[in-house]
Amino acid sequence: MTLPITLAATSRPDSEELTALAAIEQRVLWLSTSMIHHANRVRPNPSGVKVGGHQASSASIATIMTALWFGELRAEDRVSVKPHASPVLHSIHYLLGELDETHMTSLRALGGLQSYPSRAKDPDTVDYSTGSVGIGATAPIWGAISRRYASSIAGTSARGRQYSLVGDAELDEGAIWEAVLDPHVPDLGEIVWIVDLNRQSLDRVVPNIAAGKIERMFGAAGWQVLTVPFGHRLEALFSRPGGEALRARILEMPNPEYQRLLRCTAGELRHRLPGAGASAAAIRSLVDQIDDADLVTTIRNLGGHDIAALRAAFADIDDSRPTVIIAYTIKGNGLPTAGHPQNHSSLLTVEQYEQLATELGTDPAAPWQRFAPDSPEGVLCAQTADRLQREPMSIEAPPAVPADFGRTPSGTGATQAALGRVLMDLTRSAPEVARRVVTASPDVSSSTNLAGWVNKVGVWSTSDRQDWFDDDPETIMHWRERPSGQHIELGIAEVNLVSLIGELGTTWSRWGQTLYPIGVLYDPFVERALEPWSYGIYAGGQSILIGTPSGVSLAAEGGAHQSIKTPSIGAEQPGCLSFEPAFVQEVEWLLLAAMAQMGRPGGKSAYLRLSTKPVDQSLAAIPADPAARERRRRQAVAGGYRLRTAADPVATLVAMGAMVPDALRAAERLGDLGHEVDVVCVTSAGLLFDALQARNGQAAGESWILDRMLPVERARPMVTVLDGHPHALAFLASVHGVPARHLGVSSFGQSGGIDDVYRLHGIDTESMVRAVLDLVD
Repeated sequence: MTLPITLAATSRPDSEELTALAAIEQRVLWLSTSMIHHANRVRPNPSGVKVGGHQASSASIATIMTALWFGELRAEDRVSVKPHASPVLHSIHYLLGELDETHMTSLRALGGLQSYPSRAKDPDTVDYSTGSVGIGATAPIWGAISRRYASSIAGTSARGRQYSLVGDAELDEGAIWEAVLDPHVPDLGEIVWIVDLNRQSLDRVVPNIAAGKIERMFGAAGWQVLTVPFGHRLEALFSRPGGEALRARILEMPNPEYQRLLRCTAGELRHRLPGAGASAAAIRSLVDQIDDADLVTTIRNLGGHDIAALRAAFADIDDSRPTVIIAYTIKGNGLPTAGHPQNHSSLLTVEQYEQLATELGTDPAAPWQRFAPDSPEGVLCAQTADRLQREPMSIEAPPAVPADFGRTPSGTGATQAALGRVLMDLTRSAPEVARRVVTASPDVSSSTNLAGWVNKVGVWSTSDRQDWFDDDPETIMHWRERPSGQHIELGIAEVNLVSLIGELGTTWSRWGQTLYPIGVLYDPFVERALEPWSYGIYAGGQSILIGTPSGVSLAAEGGAHQSIKTPSIGAEQPGCLSFEPAFVQEVEWLLLAAMAQMGRPGGKSAYLRLSTKPVDQSLAAIPADPAARERRRRQAVAGGYRLRTAADPVATLVAMGAMVPDALRAAERLGDLGHEVDVVCVTSAGLLFDALQARNGQAAGESWILDRMLPVERARPMVTVLDGHPHALAFLASVHGVPARHLGVSSFGQSGGIDDVYRLHGIDTESMVRAVLDLVD
């Protein structure tokens, strides 16, 4: 007669440290579960609106985070935590003494711990804001480049790993693979991703998440791939006769079939586990030797829940290239909901919560207990807190950014072409500022007039690379790649662009060194990049995004490349100054003003919408008198100015960006008809709306610019016009409640000549003249 095998006796004995870590893991599971339970079942909720939380997702990664924080992390490391594991992060910080008990009851409450890790809003240490799936996961890649760049400015070495804790379903996000495949990434050995492979998404057990496919994809991108499929109990079982057949059976079975095993009794397991293949008899013989309790426990013993297995994987990390650790896990591990296909946002009942307390030896009436200081667990917590204590960081004051180079452009020019010239002027007028400028583009540097700048400052790379075209006399744009280069060239991946400049824009607060990241892309693709850029701003990044060329003024390109909504996007984006200059001089003033307020608390990102439309620069009528010139600059930076002042106006023509020259022509024609009009040049619809809100007492701020642009004594019927959706300027009529007409683009564009396209959308000079006449006649 064969006696049942007790697997606990066949596995290697745990060390005292592993025993302590196992206890900490269980306490982290309990605390994270309790935080969500308290927010939903204990804290008063008068509205009845669901509070939510993710107990199962937190349980899935509790072991991984315990092993990482309490054994592997160092003070110089940084970690991006998957969004739904926020309670696990806060629970660890609570055990390390970084949070007090009042925080544990504040999850998802106003002013409390955030639903998802927030660098800007959480009271404890959060390295990367996450919550936008795929964006937080890739942030450490761009953070690694940013840290290297900031270190080169400071003359120090960049130390520390950049970890990402990623859910397997998150790997469906295109942003993940755009980042993984970027050609800079294989050289970033500080990157370590840990994939929480629990085979479940929000809705279901995902049938086609296959570790082998994920391994091959990362491997093809040049990453080291470490897989942690099983824990020591299962490995011990696999070493016995029939064990290899069982290993193959588990690895080859569909995800839903394995997940169903997690919900089975021991009897059901004995029936289902052998399967119907040629090795079924060998597997049945093996499992028949295991008692019921061990069988149920062992089938769940995956590598992502085995601290020793995880530590072995950490020890194998190769710091010469990026690493991904694929850890098999169970969603809801340790909870009554473990493995349930709909456990993503499910909450334990009160009865289940009390059952969990009994299993873990905790008190549901006093859930926030820490370990005794003199216990092995308490000692390990104290040692970990000491090891992770970061040195105080001093923020170096950014250099003074000039407001005006003092030169007045002449001739004909486009605002897009002005960008490169301003950057070149900066190298001559303020080299200490220019050294901190980092430009980036998704393969559009030459077509957005950055060639001169790139030739001047070089292209960033992790090491020096030979420019094989350096001696080619017909090559005018050179790619001199070196670690000191100030332009970062990316592939055609706008998400990578804005993610990179967002992280470059955090270096002042992360590493004490201010950078001025400027990302350049075609304006129509601002919409594609918007969500990750917005999330970067939310996370504290201060960067400048240049959208160019823009609007239907890019007439011949047609509707696919003609942006419409971006003026509104710029005005509505929180934490962002938006500008649309009409003249070359304004590009200089606005760009310098945007840079001057960056690199400090309260600083903002900026968006500049530029154009390739050639404009006679004399139309700007820049004052020659220094005081008058400064007055014009201040108004342009504040949102706009009156460009043409009529003796006795019958109307006000308000124009922005590329439409200003056409508005001036319309004003001349109206004057010939006996209708004099004022012409107002808007440089920032967003700042003017903020000023209006301040005037109405709905926001803090100044409103003086409205009195300069639109004084009450000159209030007249108004026509607004822009190369974009008309509603972006429509609010200006409410400054004095005047009758108005609003011209702009509200349908997809067409290819054609610029005059024909303007006429098609009703933003040509004749349309402006008719709109004014309709108001005043």
